[in-house]
Amino acid sequence: MQRVIIAGVDRSACSRAAAEWATREALLRGLPLRVVHVVPPAPLDPVEQWPYRPAAVADHVVAELVERHPALRVRGESHTGMPAPVLRAVGEEAELVVLGRRGEGGGAGSTVGATAARLAEGSAGPVVLVPGPLDGQGPPRPSAGVTVGVDVRDPVGGPLDFAFEAARLRGARLHAVYAWKLPAAAAASPFPVLEEDRATWEDQEVQLLSDVLRPWRTKYPDVDVLEDVMLFPPVEALVHASEGAELVVVGRRSAPGATLRELLERSRRPVAVVPA
Repeated sequence: MQRVIIAGVDRSACSRAAAEWATREALLRGLPLRVVHVVPPAPLDPVEQWPYRPAAVADHVVAELVERHPALRVRGESHTGMPAPVLRAVGEEAELVVLGRRGEGGGAGSTVGATAARLAEGSAGPVVLVPGPLDGQGPPRPSAGVTVGVDVRDPVGGPLDFAFEAARLRGARLHAVYAWKLPAAAAASPFPVLEEDRATWEDQEVQLLSDVLRPWRTKYPDVDVLEDVMLFPPVEALVHASEGAELVVVGRRSAPGATLRELLERSRRPVAVVPA
C-alpha cells in the first residue's frame, strides 16, 4: 500500500465532514492526503454546477483544509468517470480511503449512498464512511475510543490490526465487542433458559474472545482493551457499544451484505470497513 490517505469528495456537507476526518487521520499518521473528486462523464446542466465548477471541487476543498490545518500535506485531483470504480481504482493501494456515507447524488430518504455502499462492499483496502459533520474542529476527545466487532469463530487479522493501531495512535481504549447467541436448541426451546445455563455459555464465549485477542494484546501492550460479550444481534451490539466512540471498525467478511448495510445506516459514528 502507498503511504497516503485518500478523501473522496463532492459538494455535499457529508463530504466536507469526511474530508475533515481524513485530514485529522492524515495528521495523526503523519501521511499526505489526496483529495479526489470524480466528475460524471455526461456534461452537467449549468444550474447543477453551482456554487462552483465540478472541476474545481477538489481544489476548493483543499483550500478550506489548508486554511484550517496549515501543516497538512495535501493535493487535489479531479477525475472523469463513475465515482465508485474511479475511487476504487485510485485507492487500490492507498492506506485508507475516506468518504461521506451519502453524497450529493443520494436519493431522498437514503442514508447510505450508492458510491459509499459499493466501496464498502468491494474496495481492496480499508474504507471509512463518515455519517455527517464532526463534533467541533479540535482534536478528538481523550475519552473517545475505538470499537471493533469480533467474530470469535472466524477471527480476521486485518480488522483487528486496523482497530488496535487506530486505538494506539489515539491513545484511546479499544472496545472489543463480540455478539454471541444462545445454542440453537436453547434458542428454539419454548421454555425459558435457566440462568445457570446462560451464565455457563456466556463464560465460554468470554474465554473465546479472550483467546482470540491475546496475540493482539501482546503486539499492542500499551492499548487498553475492554472485552465485551453481548447477547445481542451483531448490528445491535455494535451500535449500542459504539455510542460516544470516535470510530467503529468492522471486518467485511464478518459483516456481509445486509448486515453491513444495516450497520452503516444505523451507526452515528464513522465506520471503517476492513477487508480480510
